[in-house]
Amino acid sequence: MAAVDQIDALLPQTQCTRCGYQGCRPYAQAIADGKAAINQCPPGGAEAIGALARLTGQAARPLNPANGCEGPPLVAQIDEAACIGCAKCLPPCPVDAILGAQKQMHTVLLALCTGCELCVAPCPVDCITMVPRAGLAQAAPAPSAPENRARHAAHTARLAGRAEQRAALIRARKHDDTTG
Repeated sequence: MAAVDQIDALLPQTQCTRCGYQGCRPYAQAIADGKAAINQCPPGGAEAIGALARLTGQAARPLNPANGCEGPPLVAQIDEAACIGCAKCLPPCPVDAILGAQKQMHTVLLALCTGCELCVAPCPVDCITMVPRAGLAQAAPAPSAPENRARHAAHTARLAGRAEQRAALIRARKHDDTTG
């Protein structure tokens, strides 16, 4: 079986979770462990399935419809006039492609958006839609898989750092409560 790094390198790094895993790396690990089929990545589609089949020696199969369907690259677009600044779209973005602050309008950095769709569901006012990247005149080309991987790693590290800071504060408060 192919190594996890080789499998991961063939995935688009959209981190969309449609494969049933929390990102491309966990999906790659599941494929390497024989726990997941190679046909669960809608953003990668037939091209990724073919590459994974060649790498793993498995037969190429059509994309599993339970995971979604293949389509054109998408980007999130926020109706800025309707945005209420709730900031609920910020945490799920795996590559920090949305800018905004609490009670301020948000916007999508099109050059960074992977089209994962994870920001759509949390929006309480339905002001986020997914549109084909090719249909936007101002849209930059889709970020590459290595760029997506690096941004996701930075996002994950930032979240881990925040969690550690919170844990340290809680430990300090508990210590103060027991000694004070």
